[in-house]
Amino acid sequence: MARREHVQIKTAAELAKMRVAGLLVAQTLDRLREAAVPGTTTAELDAIAEKTIRAGGGIPSFKGYSHPPYPASICSSVNDEVVHAIPAKRRVLRDGDIISIDCGAIVDGWHGDAAITVPVGNVAPEILDMIRVCEEALWRGLAAARVGGRLTDISHAVEQHVRPHGYGIVDHYGGHGIGTEMHQPPHILNHGRPGRGIKLVPGLALAIEPMITMGSPETDLLSDEWTVVTKDGSWAAHTEHTVAITPEGPWVLTAHDGGAARLTALGVPCGQPAVAPT
Repeated sequence: MARREHVQIKTAAELAKMRVAGLLVAQTLDRLREAAVPGTTTAELDAIAEKTIRAGGGIPSFKGYSHPPYPASICSSVNDEVVHAIPAKRRVLRDGDIISIDCGAIVDGWHGDAAITVPVGNVAPEILDMIRVCEEALWRGLAAARVGGRLTDISHAVEQHVRPHGYGIVDHYGGHGIGTEMHQPPHILNHGRPGRGIKLVPGLALAIEPMITMGSPETDLLSDEWTVVTKDGSWAAHTEHTVAITPEGPWVLTAHDGGAARLTALGVPCGQPAVAPT
């Protein structure tokens, strides 16, 4: 018999605390997007992130995480690096690069987690298209995070948007539950048949994160035991948001507007409360 995963269900007040962490992550990513220009090092981006998170009353989720302990406050994955690349003084952003910046913050014991893929300077149109598709797939996954559905409805929504565009979908790596820990059950693949997995219920919080490639979806893990790269050297995009499932609809905790604009455009009501619970 398969072992049932224990998922953490949050109260409205606890989701409101997660929203505080989520907004700090959003603010930090705004600053990092502006700073990701040619000539900037990924170590400089990491310093901006840590300063912003700590100034906002938070703690970087990533720093010291797992084993070997992750040594930085962000993951800064450039070009063929899919996820988890470690910032370095020697890694200088060049015109035409792209960088996935993954950021997490803890406030009052609760986590927020989000990622963006940023074009650096003048980026080839076909690469910009991949970034756009990855972000659109994320929002379709978020729109599927609704009461009454199943976990793989999210996976299926992501896959259904990516496949027609011909991009590779990275396997094994994916989204996750989130709350008092950064990574909690369940694991969320970015592909799969709908209608499977746990029921989506109010109070469940998930980090949804598509990872797609220009070529093969196969990956390698580098010797630093963190950086994941594409096996064929093709470039990759990665986007992520933390979402809470509410009776009213998805509430995107790491989006400034709670996801209202993008969800409404997809015909899905946003679950952001008019007044945050106390």
